[in-house]
Amino acid sequence: MADQIRKPETKTAPGDARQSALRLTALSAASDTNMDRFARLVTRLLDVPAAFVSLAEQDRLILPGVMGLPDPWPGRRALPLSPSTRRELAVPEQPLIVTDTRADDRTRTDPAITALGVIAYAAMPLTDGDGLVLGSLCAIDHKPRAWAAEELADLEDLAAVCSAELRQRILSAQRRSEQKVLETAWAAAEQARRDAERLEQEAQAGLDHAELLLRASEELAQTSGLEDVRRRLRNLFGGVGKPSYVGLLVVDEDELRRVPEPDLVHAVEHELDVQPLNAAFPSTRAMRERRTVVVPDREALVADYSPEAVRYFDRMGLTTVLCVPLWGSRILLGVLTICWAKRHEVGVTERATLTAASGYIAQAVERALYLDERISLARQLQAAMLTDLPSTGPVEISALYQAAADGQMIGGDWYDAYYLPSVSSGEPEPLMVTVGDITGHDMHAATVMGQVRSMLRQATVDHAPYSPATSLTALDAACSALPIEAGGTLVHGRLDLTDGGPDWTLTWSNAGHPPPLLRTPDGQVIVLEEHDIFLHPALEPSHRTEHRCALPSGSTLLLYTDGLIERRGQDIDAAIEQLVALLARHGDRPPAEVLHRIGSTMADPVPEDDVVVLALRVP
Repeated sequence: MADQIRKPETKTAPGDARQSALRLTALSAASDTNMDRFARLVTRLLDVPAAFVSLAEQDRLILPGVMGLPDPWPGRRALPLSPSTRRELAVPEQPLIVTDTRADDRTRTDPAITALGVIAYAAMPLTDGDGLVLGSLCAIDHKPRAWAAEELADLEDLAAVCSAELRQRILSAQRRSEQKVLETAWAAAEQARRDAERLEQEAQAGLDHAELLLRASEELAQTSGLEDVRRRLRNLFGGVGKPSYVGLLVVDEDELRRVPEPDLVHAVEHELDVQPLNAAFPSTRAMRERRTVVVPDREALVADYSPEAVRYFDRMGLTTVLCVPLWGSRILLGVLTICWAKRHEVGVTERATLTAASGYIAQAVERALYLDERISLARQLQAAMLTDLPSTGPVEISALYQAAADGQMIGGDWYDAYYLPSVSSGEPEPLMVTVGDITGHDMHAATVMGQVRSMLRQATVDHAPYSPATSLTALDAACSALPIEAGGTLVHGRLDLTDGGPDWTLTWSNAGHPPPLLRTPDGQVIVLEEHDIFLHPALEPSHRTEHRCALPSGSTLLLYTDGLIERRGQDIDAAIEQLVALLARHGDRPPAEVLHRIGSTMADPVPEDDVVVLALRVP
């Protein structure tokens, strides 16, 4: 008899698709008026004691339509689908007709059939618009029953109507969903339009933040001291939310010491260049509590900090303050203060970016503190080795010393000038002058320079009548015998008043050094080119030669190191010619002014090497 029933085109619904369709029907494990009506019509048309509409969810069978089932099913409306439940009974692809479930292998052991007290069973599939089976419309008898063809045809018709009801619900839900989607899309478009400007600003801010980190990593990697770090901080921060002021404070025992801007003057900043760590300032709080401190506005500043802090930021014209501790490799080094004149909202992204940038700044500060300490000691040593020029005597003397821009370049350049006792009674005291350059740009070079300068002085004193060549020969021998790794160049000379005056005589010996320049009173400049080999530990000591020339009254003698004339990509001979021209033009001025003219014209603003220039004017 079941073979006479039409078999509609159905297909098993994939789990996800079926669950999606069921959600659109809005049916659940509760009584539904229309579904109950279908169950009631089944009991009437087929004259059966019970009927139900079943829909299969992932792990249970819900019964939105029930008629004639015993308790508790009219109230519970759901029963679990255990692993032993056969899916084709809950979601039949074709009509399922059973005369006696107890004798049918398909239903004999099924727990759902047993739970509902089913003996005779006729089920028609319920489908959606795509033919996916969602559940079934079932007629039940509590005794064996041979189902008539007319009964099954009626059940099939009712199942078709019930499926149509389900499809209508799905369509209605889809329409409502589509309408909601349209409304949502319209609202989203409006919101997107409102958000466009904000997103553009955020994108620009993101680019600015990325650029800040890139510039911080590049700029701060090249710093050579605290002053250099402070100078570079001025232009590091830019773009959206550019701060009005960026300050740097470093720890100095129990206080924070402000690093002033080297090229700008903040009058108020200098009034408070030191802050005790126990002071009620945002910066000292960041230091004490070891965390980033944000002061959003003046009200917060007044509420949480001292009147002195309020007055300071008021005079600076600052409103929002961000203080970030600077962590070194082992300890806290100081605090970075970033301030805005107008109230500024420091967002999460900006705060993270500034914190990341503070890491680069902390590395630069740590390196700068280390270098500044070493350089300070080296500069003190080097300065101690540069003796004071004679303040008495007939010859005017002036010196120019300019250290290399790179603070780590502690050089071996030096000058020296001193009078020695007369060899013969009644003769004027001779003046010894030296300008030299020991190879190297480190503490070792400065140390060797001090040794060479002292040994040359001793060699000169011990070899009267103070022959420059004899002194240099003795120096060569001493460096070789000790030994001292002394390499470099120098020119060593003696100035004597000619018998009867008024002219002077220069006697000199040159160990591979740039040639001295002599300007005579008539404006002519003579290049004293005679020289011997330079100093070097690999060279055997040799006999040094010396040369002599007259210095007419009013002559100017110029000694210098190669830092004045050597430039990357520039010809040394051309530089010497430029120096000759400057000396010819300005050599009649006082020695100090001559050096000023030469330094301002020829000295590199950012010298790669130390520069020493010594100018002497005979009366």
